[in-house]
Amino acid sequence: MAYEHILFDEADGIATLTINRPQVMNALHIGVIEEMIDAVDRVRDEGTARVLVLTGTGRAFCSGADLAGGGAGGGKRRSGPPDAGAVLESHFNPLLERLFALPVPFITSVNGAAAGAGCSYALAGDIVIAGKSAYFLQAFVNIGLVPDVGSTWLLPRLAGRARAQAMMMLGERIPAETALDWGMVYKVVDDAELAAATRAVAEKLAKGPTRSYALIRTGLRECLDKPLSEGLMVERRNQLVAGRTADFVEGVSAFLQKRPAQFSGK
Repeated sequence: MAYEHILFDEADGIATLTINRPQVMNALHIGVIEEMIDAVDRVRDEGTARVLVLTGTGRAFCSGADLAGGGAGGGKRRSGPPDAGAVLESHFNPLLERLFALPVPFITSVNGAAAGAGCSYALAGDIVIAGKSAYFLQAFVNIGLVPDVGSTWLLPRLAGRARAQAMMMLGERIPAETALDWGMVYKVVDDAELAAATRAVAEKLAKGPTRSYALIRTGLRECLDKPLSEGLMVERRNQLVAGRTADFVEGVSAFLQKRPAQFSGK
């Protein structure tokens, strides 16, 4: 697929997906989502990238659905009343599920606004790094809709029910520093340092035990909703898989030989 609305490149095991519609603060419509899905599928299927970075061009990470461009899925179907949730089912949600299912770590580098669906995609990262000018916004109530693209699942788990509910019902901007205090992001850096800080983390992950990372990211999500006994079983199952990887053999050898491990991601 030729990309019109995103930039995608891969180098040194790091795939970078950049939403590239700065004139509309990287707002999303169906065409953008389709290109993003294609890029994420490439990371999944080609097997050469060992980490994915998602960011935006210009002064915004992503301002959410492009209301002027039909991104909210408004309008009427051929028959019956309008269904603002149809585009979620067909496009926005499948992209989120693909990001969660990736076999490699996923970093979001949040520059400026992360609103609506953009907020969801930003907070879906395994590691979220934000510039100081970044902010997170759930403004659905301002147009009579409800939070979507996983926001009602993600936000309470990150910030707690009270903060998440107030954020959604009041439609207030949450500055990057507040998001850090609330546990929504991993790190906040000066805007000028955002790219370098993201690159440093991406390089570390790209040289790490990729299959272990995949088990960590799926294991965490699975255990969030399980009692302790079931969580222990998840860990036991995942340890079986991790213990059979080449990277485990290399990690133990490097530890015993007192040298840095050279992980292959296998």
